Amino acid sequence: SRGGVRGTISVNCAERDNCDICDRSLFVTGATGSFGTAFIEMALRNHTPRRLIIYSRCEVRQAEMATRLDRPDVLRFRLGDVRDRDRLAMAIERSCDGIIHAAALKRIDAVAHDPEEAIKTNVLGTINVIRVAIDMGIPKVMFLSSDKSVNAQNFYGSTKFMAEQYAVAANVYASSRNVRVSCTRWGNVIGSRGSVVQIFQNAREHGLPLPITDPACTRFWLTLEEAVVILVKALRLMSGGEIFVPRLPSMRLIDLAEAVAPGHPRCFVGLRPGGEKIHEVLINLEEIRRTVAVNDSLWAINPAIHPWRIDVPWSGQPAQEGLSYTSDANDWWLSVQDMQKMLDLPSTTK
Repeated sequence: SRGGVRGTISVNCAERDNCDICDRSLFVTGATGSFGTAFIEMALRNHTPRRLIIYSRCEVRQAEMATRLDRPDVLRFRLGDVRDRDRLAMAIERSCDGIIHAAALKRIDAVAHDPEEAIKTNVLGTINVIRVAIDMGIPKVMFLSSDKSVNAQNFYGSTKFMAEQYAVAANVYASSRNVRVSCTRWGNVIGSRGSVVQIFQNAREHGLPLPITDPACTRFWLTLEEAVVILVKALRLMSGGEIFVPRLPSMRLIDLAEAVAPGHPRCFVGLRPGGEKIHEVLINLEEIRRTVAVNDSLWAINPAIHPWRIDVPWSGQPAQEGLSYTSDANDWWLSVQDMQKMLDLPSTTK
């Protein structure tokens, strides 16, 4: 089985006493997507969850996951859509300790063509998940956001921004039920379905030039495994209302193309319709004033308004005011060889 998950029962978690996965029951939306699958596999491999409830729309992927992972003692599969609040309420067990909300429509061009569908899933779906969590008293909800939400320039980014802001503000109501809602926000995930890495790999395999939007484009990068680790850390640290942002490296798309297919022909196709950015932002100029460094690898953007807390529990070294965290002005860059190592590709180093 992929990742050596099948049959794994005895796991020694180094942080078991403070772990939000070991001995916990978690509900994961979008659990058969790229991130959801990586999270489920990591949870089984490195932790001892009491129960993981897989919630998604695709019965085929659920069946494949059930066969591949072979953990009927832990895994529960529930078909459903986050758009359906009644179904969510039926699928979520009251004994759940937390919800990981990863379900979303993510393709910029598709969302631009069908904006109402994105609103139904990304915005209203998020409202449904959080409302059900509040009604049922689920202690922790973690919403997965995106760098596209910052200074949003496309419809997808706008829906993630609205969902993110609702997740933060929902603590006003959630706190009376001892429920807390927080967010994680990160950049491009290497290995996710439909990512630019897959697009480049497909073009290479079919002998087509690699389509690059703009030679100046830069992006933040992390692996699926790193994304899961960040979420686990955020679950442990959250007090409600924070947006957790990891420190990530940047890379130019033309360097990514060289890493995936050295010397392969390329073509410049222009920015995708719908409002694609040349550079991404993880923390903007306004948010930096409310940002603290939790540790060397993670920032927390504190909520601007937090009436659910008399005191402010979020501590850490304040970020330098006047800066913004953008992919072009980053102080950490990936080389071609770094990316090849991350993708497990032969190095072009001579």
